[in-house]
Amino acid sequence: MSRICADLDTEVVSFADRDLSEDEFPYVFLDATYCKARIGGGKGARVASQAVVVATGVSANGRREVLGFAVGDSEEGTFWTAFLRSLKARGLHGTKLGHLRRPHRSEVRDRGGHDRLEFAAVPGPLPAQRPGAGPEGISRDGRRSDLTIFAQPDAEHVRDQLDVIATMLGRQFPKVETMLREAADDITAFADFPPAHWKKIWSTNPLERANKEIKRRTDVVGVFPNPLALLRLADSVLIETHDEWQVSDRRYLSENSMAQIGAVTTDTTKEVAVPELMAS
Repeated sequence: MSRICADLDTEVVSFADRDLSEDEFPYVFLDATYCKARIGGGKGARVASQAVVVATGVSANGRREVLGFAVGDSEEGTFWTAFLRSLKARGLHGTKLGHLRRPHRSEVRDRGGHDRLEFAAVPGPLPAQRPGAGPEGISRDGRRSDLTIFAQPDAEHVRDQLDVIATMLGRQFPKVETMLREAADDITAFADFPPAHWKKIWSTNPLERANKEIKRRTDVVGVFPNPLALLRLADSVLIETHDEWQVSDRRYLSENSMAQIGAVTTDTTKEVAVPELMAS
């Protein structure tokens, strides 16, 4: 058993530390799911929720890859920062749009107390209201009216529609209007990229599928004996996912359409809640 674990650890390190400098990854997606693991040993041992963070990307040739993953105590800022810097250290470059599906709470507080990142390139209803997060009682129509922002034909109309929606909601919920306007750059980040990419770069499907498969495998175990055991299993799942993407005949985005991203200049590159990816 020890020999098997050692082989798995070698595989984990080899995949997790592989060089990423050969290709550019214009689009990077990040998310986390939670699993239980035992922390410590002896009488001080405890069961704690561990965050499995996963980064996937779309390369310049339109193929998806699993870029990296890590297991940590939480989604706090220091953990995310260390993870993102490790991707940069391995050669990740050319990132023009980072999609962080779920913010860690310290980031939310730092950015004004609202779930701004929930809007980042993601078409969906306004965030569920929680005590202290904003006004209660927004109607279903009001919560979903922001979807029309993503149904526009071009960037100009996208931003015009955000203004319309912000004004409409502001009549009853001025705090929501303020939140929308402050987060406008994040919400409309996708609009500066080829329209043929919009549905793919705002979609959470790739993230959700990877997380669902991790949870399907880890739920069988229940509580892992330690975080390393959790990392081993998550690694196995993600390597399978990565290999399936590489051998697939279908690209996530066509190579010709990816070439259009070259029109996005440094000045318009969007640092959507993950500036560490774009830092020099």
